[in-house]
Amino acid sequence: MLNTVRLKKLIIATLAGTAVVLSATAVPASAATAPKAFKNCTELNKVYPHGVGRSGARDHTSGKPVTTFRVSNTLYSYNDGLVPRHTGEHDLDRDNDGIACEKG
Repeated sequence: MLNTVRLKKLIIATLAGTAVVLSATAVPASAATAPKAFKNCTELNKVYPHGVGRSGARDHTSGKPVTTFRVSNTLYSYNDGLVPRHTGEHDLDRDNDGIACEKG
């Protein structure tokens, strides 16, 4: 009987310790995938080197159009600046072609 009680306590302590470690290292799904409003194109291009555009967008340029930008309507909406919908939003699509901070 005494060994059973000790075994139960040991199992409970092990499970509690494991739960603490796992909860400290877990990243909430919302934090990992939440879109971000960038302050300027330099900051956005560090994460998305070719810019961010909405679905179906075409680069307005006299040279070779950028086609390798990240397509994300949500991420674009955080950085287009047309209507300040999100905290810290800036207009990073100055030519209004549907692509913010495009770079070749």
